[in-house]
Parts: sequence; C-alpha cells; structure tokens
Amino acid sequence: MGRPVFLFACALLLLAASTASAARIVEHTFYVQNLTVNKLCNSQVITAVNGSLPGPTIRVREGDTLIVHVFNKSPYNLTIHWHGVFQILSGWADGPNMVTQCPIRPGSNYKYKFRITKQEGTLWWHAHVSWLRATVYGALIIRPRAGHSYPFPKPYKEVPILLGEWWNANVVDVENQAIATGAAANLSDAYTINGWPGDLYPCSKKQMYKLKVEPGKSYLLRIINAALNNQIFYKIANHKMTVVAIDASYTKPYATDVVVTAPGQTVDVLLTADQPVGSYYMAARAYASAAGAPFDNTTTRGVVVYDGAPSSATPLMPALPAFNDTPTAHKFFTNITGLVGGPHWDPVPRKVDHKMFVTIGLGLEVCPANTTCQGPKLSASMNNESFVLPSSLSMLQAFFFNVGGVYTTDFPAKPPIQFDYTNASINNNLPLLFATKGTKVTKLKFNSTVEIIFQNTAILGVENHPMHLHGFDFHVLAQGFGNYNPATDRKKLNFINPQIRNTIGVPVGGWAVIRFIANNPGVWLMHCHLDVHFPVGLATAFVVENGPTPATTLPPPPVNLPQC
Repeated sequence: MGRPVFLFACALLLLAASTASAARIVEHTFYVQNLTVNKLCNSQVITAVNGSLPGPTIRVREGDTLIVHVFNKSPYNLTIHWHGVFQILSGWADGPNMVTQCPIRPGSNYKYKFRITKQEGTLWWHAHVSWLRATVYGALIIRPRAGHSYPFPKPYKEVPILLGEWWNANVVDVENQAIATGAAANLSDAYTINGWPGDLYPCSKKQMYKLKVEPGKSYLLRIINAALNNQIFYKIANHKMTVVAIDASYTKPYATDVVVTAPGQTVDVLLTADQPVGSYYMAARAYASAAGAPFDNTTTRGVVVYDGAPSSATPLMPALPAFNDTPTAHKFFTNITGLVGGPHWDPVPRKVDHKMFVTIGLGLEVCPANTTCQGPKLSASMNNESFVLPSSLSMLQAFFFNVGGVYTTDFPAKPPIQFDYTNASINNNLPLLFATKGTKVTKLKFNSTVEIIFQNTAILGVENHPMHLHGFDFHVLAQGFGNYNPATDRKKLNFINPQIRNTIGVPVGGWAVIRFIANNPGVWLMHCHLDVHFPVGLATAFVVENGPTPATTLPPPPVNLPQC
C-alpha cells in the first residue's frame, strides 16, 4: 500500500471513530408508580416517575440515541410524550395516547427509542394520557455534540426551572368529575418551581426552591412551563435575563426582565449574578387572558441566594405583571427573533403547497342521555370540528397497516362558515356554538410545505390558546389581534429571521401565521396544550405520507408496541 493510500485509509478510520464517539446511546429506566407527598398541609398520593416530582432530568447531546424503558406500576393507563422531539422515522415513540400508540397498561412496559437530530436546547417529557402530566414530567436537555459550542458565552452552570401546577386532589378524579358533570374542572391550588410551592402557601415555608449563585457568574436557566392550564409570568427581583433559545431553537439574544411561557413552551435565559450580595425572590404567577374566567390567582416563588449573603436577609420581591397584562405578554412573544445562521437554523420555505385557515376556540356539547352531566357541557373545536380520539386502534397503526374506520382525511382547510370571528355577538348564533364530533385529519404529501393561519374565535370568549404541533418545528411568521386581514396582515410576515417554535400562544382574540415542512412520515397531533381544552376537542392531526425511498418511509412498529 502506497503512503498516500495508507494515510487516506487512516484518515477514514479516524473520521469514523470520531463520528462514532460523537453519537452515543443514552439509556434510562422510568418506574411510574404511586408516591405519597406532603404539600400545602395535605398528604396526597400522586403518580410519579422514580419517586420524584418533577421526574428525572434526561441529558443528551445532539445526535445521541435515547432509550427509555417505561415500567407502568401505577393504577392508570400511561404514555410518555417527548415534547418537541422531531421523531424522524420514529413516530412510534412520540407518545400521545391513541395517536401513535395504545396506552401502556398497568403492570406493562414499553421501550421508547429514538435519535435526537438537528435539535439543541431545552425540551421536556410528560405523560400524554388524561391529566397525569400534572405530576409525570421532567426536563430533556440537549447539548451540542462533543467539540461543538453554544452560540452564546458558556455559562458557569445550567439550571432547569420547571414551572408546575399542583392540586390537593387526585388529578385523574378532577378531570373525570368535570367530564361527568359537564362543569368546569376544579382550579389548581398552587403553582410550583421545581416541585416546590414556596413560602406564600400554607405549610410551605420550608418547601421553597433555592438557587445559590456566585457573584459575577452567569447561569443558563432552562425554563419549562409544565403547568396544565395556565400561561405564566416569571421574574427575578432586580435582575435582567437574556433569552438565547425557545423550544430548543436558538434566538438572537433578547434582554428582558420578565419571561412569559405558555404550557408546553420552554425558554432558555442567561442570568448574570450582577447585583449586590443578597437574596432575591424568583416568582411566577398566571397570565390569564380569558376575561371573566376563573383561574388560580396564587403566586409561587423560590429564592436566588448569593454566596456570602447573610441568612437573615429578607429577599427582595419582584413586581409581577398584572394577571391580564396582555401587552407585556405580547411584547415578549413577538419581540423574539430566530438566530439566522446559528446551529440548525433553517430558512423560511417560500413556496407553499398546502394553505389552511383554522379557527380555534371553545363551544358547547349536548349532554349524552342517561348521564350525570348537567349540560350543555364544554366543548372545543378547530374549523367547527371537535376532535375525538379513537378507542380501538391507534391512528399510527391505522396509517401503517392501512386500516379504515379509525380516522377520516376530510378535516376542512378553512371554516365551513365565515363569520366575524372575534365579535362577541356571535354567541347569539346558537348553531355556531355546537361543533360536530369526529376524528378528522389532514393528509399531506411527503415534503410538502404547510402554512396555517390560526384564528381565535370569541365563541364563549376569546383566549390565548397555546397550539402545539407534534413531530415538527415551525416558523412563526406573524401574530396579531382581531380578525386576520390578508390585505394588510400579509405584509407583516417575517421571512428573514422569524422565531422557530413547536408551541405557539395564539394571541387572545387574535391570529398567528406559521409554516412548516412535512418531511416526516406518520401521524402528528396538533392540539391546544391547555388540558382543559384538548380532551374536549381542541385538536386535529396530520397524516404525512411516506416519501419515495426507504430512508423516507416509516419503519414497522417495534415488537413491544402496546396493544389496545
């Protein structure tokens, strides 16, 4: 072998070795079972993972393969959703109950296996059956591959901040009671930071999250809104934060003193400990956009304690926005832009193959006969279609095995009736308040570009709805209030540096325009991430056809896929 050929062969071997070392297999085991915890002067049995609330933090690098063995030792059906993960050719691991799998029955188990590609930042995992995600959730942190760096200064430490919601009750019972009676579900009793309610709640003086910092150091806070039904304002007294990523997508640095998150969303911020040595509260409470609707108006707080601060120091409290401060929320949601040219940045697709105008909002449903429901009961719909999950077979199995009768592909691309969407007087038009129930989806060609204009309606009242798309990120091209007007609002679309998300808070009484490329075959749920709205029909799904090659075709299901 000549010297040049030998050197070339060595180079190939080194390249292969470095590639292999860059991508690892990361393996975890989840034991999901009952756990008794004491909060707010109450002893409560909850469903939890590995005996902790929140559940374990999973840390991977981009390119890694993640395997999670889930053993369901709880009394409830269970699935786990890996919120925001693309699941390229691994839709069987996405997790929404009856969409990509049947549930893991009590006493059974399932192995989730998927590769994480072209994603860095903060995502999370949670249960996707009933309201179990109130206590079954945790962080999923994706760092750059070995040898790659963040597109911002390396922080001294990284800190997950999970914002949760707590009931002094069994959350499954709370949901079931609402379904049975047709009434609104009972409100939560507290919010939490990393599982702790904080000292404003009864019996909680010592149940407060504490973050110790060193003066002059910077910290990457990975903020996750894991609450079930509330958008949240978050502040730290006397401190600015710099947003560097949202929904595991890098952003142009954005300085702010308040973070606003909808359920399902994540925000990565850099915090510099640049204030006088002391103690400072971090606090969070609801952003409640639905006028007149009851909500949990309590406040959770933790404390940032500087190294060297006297233990007797009284922490400073931040001034939180008013509960209904929509201008502050809208400013935060709209001022963030994408990091053009940053890691995994994708430009906006300009040619649109499938256009949709989708109304989102609430409604009513007639109570079934011979039930305890005292109707009419709450419902919700998209384009006047109220989504119902199938009961006999998952939608992905129906897609793969070509089984009929599970769903239909006639979800309308526009509302069947056009009306003055955000005018409260539409509530006088009784037929508009009732939507048909069904399992209607949209079929998409592989690699087609989809544009969706979400339009909130005033049926039963306007509200900011966090819409989450499984399997894809999307560009947020524009957001605004009132009825979308193509003549004027089309000019507002940002094709240069829009933010990229997997969950968009559609403005209260307003609209949002998103685009994505359907480059992953399978069945992908799109739904409101408020758990009071998803079960009553605020959802639909996309069925993305297989591509032309084996590398663009959904593989068969794993052998241990749960059966109905």
